[in-house]
Parts: sequence; structure tokens; C-alpha cells
Amino acid sequence: MKEEEAGPPKRELYAVLQVSPEATDEEIRKAYRHWAQVYHPDKYQDLHMKEIATQNFQRICEAYEILSDENKRQIYDIYGMEGLTSGLELGPKLNKPEELKEELERLRRKKEQEKMEAHFQPSGTILANLSLPQFLDGDGIMRGMAMSSEIHSQISKQNTIAIGGNLEVQENSGGSAASAVLRHQLSSVSSVEFMASAGLRALIGVQTTRHLSLHSTATIAIAKSLGDGSINLSNTWTRQLSETANGNIQLLLGPESSITVGWQKKDEKMSAAGELKIGTSSFGASAHYTHRFSSVSHGRIAGRFGSTALEIEVGGGRKISNFGTVRTLYTIGIQGIFWKFEFHRGRQKFIIPILLSTHLNLSFATGAFLIPTSLYFLLKKFVVKPYYLQREKKAALENKEKTSAQVREARAAAEKAQQLLQNVASRKRTRQVERNGLVITKAVYGSGKALKKGEGLREVNDESASEVIDVTVPLNFLVNDVGQLKKSLILMKPPS
Repeated sequence: MKEEEAGPPKRELYAVLQVSPEATDEEIRKAYRHWAQVYHPDKYQDLHMKEIATQNFQRICEAYEILSDENKRQIYDIYGMEGLTSGLELGPKLNKPEELKEELERLRRKKEQEKMEAHFQPSGTILANLSLPQFLDGDGIMRGMAMSSEIHSQISKQNTIAIGGNLEVQENSGGSAASAVLRHQLSSVSSVEFMASAGLRALIGVQTTRHLSLHSTATIAIAKSLGDGSINLSNTWTRQLSETANGNIQLLLGPESSITVGWQKKDEKMSAAGELKIGTSSFGASAHYTHRFSSVSHGRIAGRFGSTALEIEVGGGRKISNFGTVRTLYTIGIQGIFWKFEFHRGRQKFIIPILLSTHLNLSFATGAFLIPTSLYFLLKKFVVKPYYLQREKKAALENKEKTSAQVREARAAAEKAQQLLQNVASRKRTRQVERNGLVITKAVYGSGKALKKGEGLREVNDESASEVIDVTVPLNFLVNDVGQLKKSLILMKPPS
């Protein structure tokens, strides 16, 4: 594609396809096909040329997606990309230019607020370790506590910074640490990260990542401990195995050298992962499987074993709001028997592991699992489920009332728009009568059931007022000088 000077904001997409702003749909379609073939990434073998072709191909697809859509093209011609990225839409409520400008300004303010929120992303975790045996011995129930917090902020288009810290207390000892990571995007396929931490695990390091192809990524990192001066070097290769699965291999060289092989799979119904790690002085393997029973509930099973761990974890969770999730997990292993409760809200987590016993007694382990599980299902059946059904019923009723109000407002706006079109539609209808052309005497739009009843139009205060509406005036307005309607309108299908 020939390099051209960037034109006005409302002409750049036409320049990408090298067509004029007055180009027809067919001319735009031909230009898209031509340039898409020229810059398709699969035609290039050299990585640098493939990267350039990919960028051009994405711009061509974006330009065609907008210019081939009649509504998007109208908005782009008037307000440029800002009107599209702000979510501006043409509709019956936007009847005048000043209304369009007011709506665009409102959407611009909303987008700026969302952009600011996206550039500042805090996250944190609070963990409270409890012990039932310790409490029964009279030593208090709290074993320890840990808190961590991190803030991600995008300081520019290519640079992102993350600052975090954690504090941990375990019985009579404790510690803290602080960390900072600066990420710089070198290009569309590569980035570099600089990291530093102070406290218990003080270190400095650098990491670089590059996409080797559309399906594989390589990462190289080196870090030096400021405590003992040791150096760790790691190489990680990640490969996309399918649309929902990927695998990775990591080689770590240092005081504790190891090689790790991992696999992950995730789709709408389930997620699973497995990992095998073999080191110079230890080994271990872990796996987990999560199944989504519905959009609000899931079950999970996980296992870990090796030279330092041997445990099995079973549990599940439920989404209790748009932002909150509760999860309960039961763990049995060489460290004891645990119940773990987790509450997630947004990017914040509150985790409470409760140590039930340090002895692996089969009877106790079975009872510790069955009794709380039975209580959970009883509460779910007789308390939680009725509560949520009542809440959903109430929400459905409120939504119905809200929808009815919106329908009345929409009908009022449509009637106002028809009044504005009345004079022009009457003139067009008169001209068609004089020319013996297309004259629409009656046109209605609505559900098939309502139309079959043959009851005609209903009063606005009728419960079924939204089922059938009179569109005689708008259709007369859309008749052109040669007595034709747009094909898209003729093929428009009413709701059943």
C-alpha cells in the first residue's frame, strides 16, 4: 500500500482503502478484496515483513468494517473515529444536529472516565490462617495473617508500571516486601520488563518476551538476589496447541535448577491444568480441574504431590453478584485437614484457611467432609435457593416495569419523529399520486400473532400497545423519486 499523508480525521479510512469519500459500496468492496490479498500475513515468511503486513491487514479490515456499514459510515463521515469509539448511534431520539452533539459529548465524558479507571487497576489479597486444634489447646485461634496489594497503572501507550507490597505474620515472626515492575512495549510482538523488590526477597531483574509466531511465545529472564548474590536465569516457551489449549516449558538455571512442563485448557464449560517440575533437589506435580455447572456455580478438584507436598483438594463456588464469588474448598494432605473459604469481589480476595486437624484420621477426615457438605446442601436447598428465586422474581418484575416505561418513551419518541416527517412524507406521497407511482396507504409493523388478529392499531394505554405500530408515514418518507423503497426495508422481518 502506498504511503500517503494522513488526511483529515474523517478521510483516513478512505485513504487506507485508497477510495474517495463518495465511493459506492461495490467500489469499497473491490478495494478491500484487493488490499486484503496484497497484505495477507500468510504470504510473507520474513518476520519483519510479516509484522508490517499484519499491521496493514488489521487497518484494512478495520476500515472495511466501518465503511461497509451504512450507519457506521454516516457517523464516521460526520464525527470521525471519535463518534464511533464513543458508541454514538443514529436513532429516533437523535433528531437534530445539536442532539447528536450533546449525545457525543456525553459518550466522550463516559469514555474518558472508563479510560481513567482502566489505567488504574488496584488488586489485593487478605489471608487469615485459623487453627482449631490451637484454639482447643487455649492458645488462640489465629495462626497467622498475610496481606498483599498491587496497583497497575498504564502511564503511556507503551509503558505500564506495577507497584506492590506484602506483609506476613506467622506466630512470633513476620516480614514484609515491596516490589516494582516497569513494562515497556518495544513493538507489537515484543516487550521488556524491569523488576526490583526490597525486603525478605530483595532482588533486581529484567525479562523480555517476544511472539515468535502467531502461536508461540518465548520469554527470557535474569534476576540477581541482593541477599546472597545468587543469579537465576530462566527460559520459557509457550505454544498454543488449539483454540482452547496451550502448553509451556520452562528451564530454570540457578542455585535450585529445574525444568517444568505445563499444560492448560479452558473453554465455556471447564478449565484444566497440569504441571510437572523436576529439580536438582526436589520434584513435584500438580493438576486441577474446574467444571462450570451453570453461569453462577462451579466445582473444582485438585491434587499436588512431590518431595514437599501431598494433598487433595475438593470444593466448589458460586457467584453471588456481578462482582462477588464465594468458594469453599476441602483439603487433606500431609500438613493436615483444612477447610478453606474464599470471597472474591472484583480484584480483591479474602481467604480463610481453617486447620481442622494435624492427624490424618480417616473417620475424622470423612466426617469433616460429609457434615459441612450436608449442611451446605441443606442451606442451599431451604435457604439460599428460595432467597435467590425470590430476588430473581423481584428483579424480573422491576425489569418488566422498567421495560414498559422504556417502551412508552420509545413510542413517544417515534410519534415525535413521525410528526417531523409528516410534511415531507405527504409531499412525496402527492408526487407519487401525480406520477401514478408507489403510494403506501397503510403499513403496520409488529408481531405476527398481533397482525393475524386483525384488530388494527391499538390505543397507547393498551397492554399490547407495543405489539403493532403504524409505519405508513416513515415508509412514504423513504420512497425515492423513482418510486422505490430500499431493499433492506423490504426484506425487514417483523418479530414473531
